[in-house]
Amino acid sequence: MDRKMGISLTSLALALAAPATAQAAPADAVFATHMTFDIAPTDLRAAISQFSQATGLQVVVAPSAVAGRRSAGVRGAHTVREALDQLLRGTDLAVSIRGGVVVLKPGKAQPAAVAHAPAPKAEAAPELVQAEPQEEVPADENEIIVSGYRGSLLGAQDLKRKAVGAEDDILATDIAAFPDLNLAESLQRVPGITITRDSGEGRQITLRGLGPDFTRAQLNGMEVLSNTASGMDNRGAVSRSRSFDYSLFASELFGRVSVQKSYSANQDEGGIAGTIGLTTAKPFDYAGTRLVLSAKGQTNDNTSGITPRIVGLASFRSGDFGILVSAAYSEIKNNEFGYRNWGWGVTKYNAANIGTEIDAATRQKLLDGVFQPTAQSPSSWYTDRRRLGITASAQYHPGNGLTLDLDFLYGRLWDHRDDYALASAGTNGLNGSSVTGAQVIHSAVIDASNTLRAASYTGIDQRSEHHVVENHTNFYQGVANLKWELGDRFTIRALGGYEESDFSQPVFDKVFMEAKNMAFSYDTRPTIPVNTYGVDLTNPDLWTVQRLDTQENQIVTRYANAKLDGEYKLSDGLTLDVGGSFKHFINSGYQYNNKVFHNVPANIVAPNGVKQLVDPDTLYQYIVGNVDAVYAYVGDPRSLSVKNLSAGSDYHVDETTWSGFAQFNLDTIIGGMRLRANAGVRYYSTDLVSTGHLATTAGFVPVSIETNAHGWLPAANVALDVAKDVVVRVSASRNMNRPGLGDLAAAGSITTRPLGGSLSLGNPFLKPYKATSVEGSAEWYMDRTGFASVGVFYKKMDSFITPNTYTIPFGQTGLPLSLLIQGQDANTPYDVTQPINGPGADIKGIEVAFQHDFTFLPGVLKHLGVVANGTWFDGHQTILNGGKPYVVPLFNLSKWAANATLYYENSVWGVRVSDAYRSKYLTGGGSSGNIGDGYKATNFVDFQAHYNITPKIRLVAEGINLTDEPIRQYTDIGADRTVVYTTSGRVFTLGVSAEF
Repeated sequence: MDRKMGISLTSLALALAAPATAQAAPADAVFATHMTFDIAPTDLRAAISQFSQATGLQVVVAPSAVAGRRSAGVRGAHTVREALDQLLRGTDLAVSIRGGVVVLKPGKAQPAAVAHAPAPKAEAAPELVQAEPQEEVPADENEIIVSGYRGSLLGAQDLKRKAVGAEDDILATDIAAFPDLNLAESLQRVPGITITRDSGEGRQITLRGLGPDFTRAQLNGMEVLSNTASGMDNRGAVSRSRSFDYSLFASELFGRVSVQKSYSANQDEGGIAGTIGLTTAKPFDYAGTRLVLSAKGQTNDNTSGITPRIVGLASFRSGDFGILVSAAYSEIKNNEFGYRNWGWGVTKYNAANIGTEIDAATRQKLLDGVFQPTAQSPSSWYTDRRRLGITASAQYHPGNGLTLDLDFLYGRLWDHRDDYALASAGTNGLNGSSVTGAQVIHSAVIDASNTLRAASYTGIDQRSEHHVVENHTNFYQGVANLKWELGDRFTIRALGGYEESDFSQPVFDKVFMEAKNMAFSYDTRPTIPVNTYGVDLTNPDLWTVQRLDTQENQIVTRYANAKLDGEYKLSDGLTLDVGGSFKHFINSGYQYNNKVFHNVPANIVAPNGVKQLVDPDTLYQYIVGNVDAVYAYVGDPRSLSVKNLSAGSDYHVDETTWSGFAQFNLDTIIGGMRLRANAGVRYYSTDLVSTGHLATTAGFVPVSIETNAHGWLPAANVALDVAKDVVVRVSASRNMNRPGLGDLAAAGSITTRPLGGSLSLGNPFLKPYKATSVEGSAEWYMDRTGFASVGVFYKKMDSFITPNTYTIPFGQTGLPLSLLIQGQDANTPYDVTQPINGPGADIKGIEVAFQHDFTFLPGVLKHLGVVANGTWFDGHQTILNGGKPYVVPLFNLSKWAANATLYYENSVWGVRVSDAYRSKYLTGGGSSGNIGDGYKATNFVDFQAHYNITPKIRLVAEGINLTDEPIRQYTDIGADRTVVYTTSGRVFTLGVSAEF
């Protein structure tokens, strides 16, 4: 944000800055612009703030001049000057202009306005006050800057205050200026939101302790879904769910993000946790023509080189019409590396595989079986990610009560990954449920949980892996929003839109090399587990080709949406809103697989020229196969076809929903207190057709299953201004959540390992989640310098989908034996997970938030401020593991979370430091006798600093993940067995933005 006018300690600028990419236009030029306004009767401070946000003008007024006053508001088409005069009617404030800023000062008194009275027709605007020369206002020790970051916080505070239900907002200046790589990392600053990270950046969100599938994301008023892939199969691999992947878009593309935590009947059903509303920038957000360019260089200390981050925006307004185009492109190189254990389970040792050094008690435990990982693997996941986003918006606001907005968005996310791993998973390895080969264990540390924490061996065959992946996601959306005021009482709103998300992964090639017969030891007790090897792993002569894996994926999601509603004014302060909507959703895709073992009768001896060392940082250096060279040498195909279809992966989900609602909205005065409320009911009916294959008594057969879900969802929200600076809110509602797409699939997915595997099955007969929610909050607004709030909520879910996990021989799954790999048969044990309709669950929580500018401090300290929040959540569910029920915390729920930002900002420069903490949480029910899978606590620290070289040119520096916080995954809530320990590096950016 450019350098703006400051004011003394006795006054305050009520200015909602335009997005960080905007520069305020001269006020005298803007005054003649025609616009459509919709500012309801409210207190004068809020009215002026809304006017500033709508027009892009900076407005300055002394707090004493507006304290305790109200405005009758302004609605309809006016020039900006006419609208300001009508807004100020009944006050004694006179308008002048200084340095391009609107200044309001007490002047000639006018007749008092009656609160909530109909706004009088605007008279001819008085002669425009001559603008003074637009000189730069010098900064001094008494300045308090309310534009930039402070201005965005002020605007978000106003939106929060005027909402009826519980809501938090981030405005464009807030998002664009936060040191964040994408939307997920911007949203983690909001109370109640935590995020999951992958490949060094935020990916998905959890709202109020409920995971990504429980939160609806809307883009320009239309629900949005996307398909992407994780860099690590411990984190879900290819995404085929209802949840939105926020890593798809750069944060700079959006003007506002709202987090609606309370449900009302006029909202679409489907988000028990809440709704995230994303709004792209629009031409009427700005006054006049705007051109913005921003360029940054970005680097990560786990990689080399500098990558670009470029943003451009062009906006044009002329009378009733405006058009805006924006684009954001970035490239991110990341290397997440560390240690990974996979496949923790019970392994039994044959007597011949136990060394004579092992004492009798330990020997017996090994014979009976101990928990050990399938592989003890130093691993690296290198990602080169490119992200492109383009928006286009056209607005037509002719001023006769009609507004039409057209928004288009295109997003593309490219991933190129090089993954590397070394594991004791060769022919004579430690993978599987038994050790029966040439391996001999010579020492063992077994704790009270029967976990083999450390051990040493001889006769181990190590396996290296080099994995190259290329995928991309294309996202398209077009949406039209229309609003038409038919007279003074009736308003029609309509929406129509279509979107599509296409995920393609044409390259997924793995090369497995093997080095035989070596000494090996591991110790998982340190924070970062430690391995030792008895040979030089960088000697290429030791390594031969064992196996090649090839895979292709395709997922397409299509979504069409139409809404129509009408709002009728029954009386002053009371309206009735009635409407309906149609949604049609289709998800389809497939996976091709080709796994070829080259170890019979023996591995392929390959020339050293097709071998290489691990390119990115790694805990240990070792030999891997060069993917292109090995495939060319061996001759295996890399392009697959339908003959390689993985059975059950080609399922199809078709979902159609019709819904309608009726809602009363109230805005009145009771006992001198302003009361705002809404109450209504929504009805929905969803028809689902799930097509695929199911395992039945007749075998693995094609099926097409049709189901219907319907119901009534009542909701009520109340906001009462118990004092001029205190708002109390109470809400109660009934809502539902549709099951995840993978859960509804008439199909399954399989993961194979040499001596076992896992199988995830769908269940098209699942019923929706249904929840009753109650909540309340109290908010204290400290004039225009901040607020403090506390809120509580409780959700009771009388139906809850839960995982059922068990281990059975593959032959009992009903799936074809053709899915198995070399060395497996019908008796090979497989861990099977399938969602079922389980008993209900509940969740409760407390949210506390505080925001304050330290304007009371002396000297330069008055430019300091803080934003902080903390949450406590508690919720449980029942899972089935091995046929036994276990009560565990809800998946993705962190009991404790906190965010804090300390900032300093004056007219020339600013800096802020942000901290985001979340406690440990579960992500799954566990398998192979482990109860629960999850993540350990994380604490991320970021910073941002800027310097205004000129009023239109800003230098910006950012640092993300300053402490190089590790990601730690574990399995079993009691035994705490390490699964992943990785770091993704610190990210630094430096760049400049310019406005014209």
